This record gives sequence, C-alpha cells and structure tokens, in this order.
Amino acid sequence: MPGQKFVIPSFTTETGRTFHELELFYYTYGTYRKGISKVVWVCHALTASADCADWWPGLIGTGKTINPEEYFIICVNIPGSCYGSTGPLSVNPETLEPYYSDFRYFTIRDIVSAFTILRKALHIEEIYLLLGGSMGGYQCLEWAVQEPHVIKHLAVVATSPKESAWGIAIHTAQRLAIEADATFGDRNLTAGKKGLKAARAIGMLTYRSYEAYVAAQTDVDDRIDNFKASSYIDYQGDKLVNRFNAYSYHTLTKTMDSHNVGRARGSVELALREIQAPTIVIGISSDFLCPIAEQQFLAAHIPQSRFVQIDSPFGHDGFLVEGEIIGRVIKDFLKS
Repeated sequence: MPGQKFVIPSFTTETGRTFHELELFYYTYGTYRKGISKVVWVCHALTASADCADWWPGLIGTGKTINPEEYFIICVNIPGSCYGSTGPLSVNPETLEPYYSDFRYFTIRDIVSAFTILRKALHIEEIYLLLGGSMGGYQCLEWAVQEPHVIKHLAVVATSPKESAWGIAIHTAQRLAIEADATFGDRNLTAGKKGLKAARAIGMLTYRSYEAYVAAQTDVDDRIDNFKASSYIDYQGDKLVNRFNAYSYHTLTKTMDSHNVGRARGSVELALREIQAPTIVIGISSDFLCPIAEQQFLAAHIPQSRFVQIDSPFGHDGFLVEGEIIGRVIKDFLKS
C-alpha cells in the first residue's frame, strides 16, 4: 500500500524535548487481518526509507522470503529522517517554519517508543517477526527488550547491542565534516551539501572491505591521477547528496550513538536476557563496522538465539547486498 501517515499529538523524548504532532510515515505490504495475519515489522538503517521492498529486494517482495502474499509487512520511516516522518526539514507547528538545526535527535529508545504507539493504534497485538540490519537492528534489539511479550521471532543482521567507541568515533568524524561546511546552519534545504558528501565518503570507507575495493576499484593501467576508487567515492557522495539531507544525516548519527540496550538496565548482558523471542543473529564475515564479534556476543547472551555467519566480501554493506542469502537463513530459522 502507498505510504501512510500517523500523527502522535504529543511526544516527549528522553532528552526532554516535546514534539507536537509527531508524524510517522510508513509503508505496508499485504493485507492485515487482526488475529490472523502474521506481521513482519522491518526496521531500516541510516539513510533508508519506509519502502523496504525497494532497498531490500533480495529479501522482501513477491516470491521472496518476506512475501506480502504470506505476511503483513510494515516499515516505518524513523524520526529524524527526510523521508516522511518528522525530521529537521519538517515544519515546527509552534513556529510554522522548518526545524533545520533546531531539531533535536531521537534516541533509539525514543524511536521504539514511538513505534509502539503506532503498533497499538494499528491494533497489532503481536509481531511474528521483527527484522532489521545495522541501525535497523539497533531498533529491533531495543524493541525486543522493551516489549518481549510482543515479539515472537527476532532476526538481526550486522548489528550490535550498543554503539561501539569505533562507531561513535566514525560518526563524530562525519559530523565534523558536515559542520566544516560553512553553509551548514543555513535555514534551507541545500545547507551542508559539501559536508554531507564528505561525511558519506567517510562512511563508504567503513561500509565495504579492503577486498571489495581492491577487487572492484583497482586501476589496470599506470595512471597517476583520476583513479577508479576516487571516482567511485565521488560518485557515491553525489548520489547521497541528491537523495538525502545534511541535517538528517547529522541528527541520525547522534541517534545511532545513543544506542545502548543496557542503559539504566544494569548491563547489556542483563538487558539481552530479557529477550524472549527465538532469535537469529546474522553476521557478515568482512564487516568491520559491526564486526562478527558483536554478533557472537549477542548470540551468547540472548537466551533462545543462534548465530550464522555469511561469508561475503562486501563488508557492512553485505547486509543489503546478500539479501537472498539472508532470506534463506531466515526462512530456515522460521521453519525450525
């Protein structure tokens, strides 16, 4: 079904900021029948949208593992993004002007709390499968801790229970790149574009592996400039700038930094023990943004869980590129 909007009249974040008329933009696939449909709730990563069949085509869609003819599928754009839910480009109902730099980030816990309000409004009493990769996995883990009785199966890919010092350092470097753009702070849609491109370039170094770059971006001649790898990074930067926004990127990296399922719950280990759902934890062999050790830690501390490693040269991006393989792993998991 085409995108829909749900409005929460008033929502207060963990940092104490109250948003009036918080909008959540979401996509659904398939037909929902209360008490009958098996609900699959997909949580998306940093720059993705609510149209999960578009960015995860190997896994979601007709004939795929997550098939709308078999499941009712829902994916909600996270607050802070620029793809429909309330974010920096949204109009502040109090000032009647866009938030821009006045927007205050949502924590992962805030996002899950907002999604829970939507879940209840849609009369979804249980989620058959909660699924997400990378930052989407952050949301899934937090949700499975918050509402263990609602989540019946959990599948997370290339993710972790707490943002690492490594991840926070990368995000800080990306925000510094955006802030170094003199236009960042201007109250318009194009503010910080050059900074966003630089931030994306930093990100691209962490999304793919050494092997992937060498295999795909090595020059075959003896040039001394205009390298293939340089063109690739330049292209990827422009591609993101043309579809995303610097303010959203800046705030969502803060959202990722907030992730910690153990905060105010004793410890990460104690929090993970609260998860009741049978869980499949999938790691990508060449991922050094959320390395295999983090997924092994999850599997060791979530009670009914098992770990599967997918051998792929695509690094962290493997959670998107290897959608069909991930689909087969999840299909076997749901049958077991």
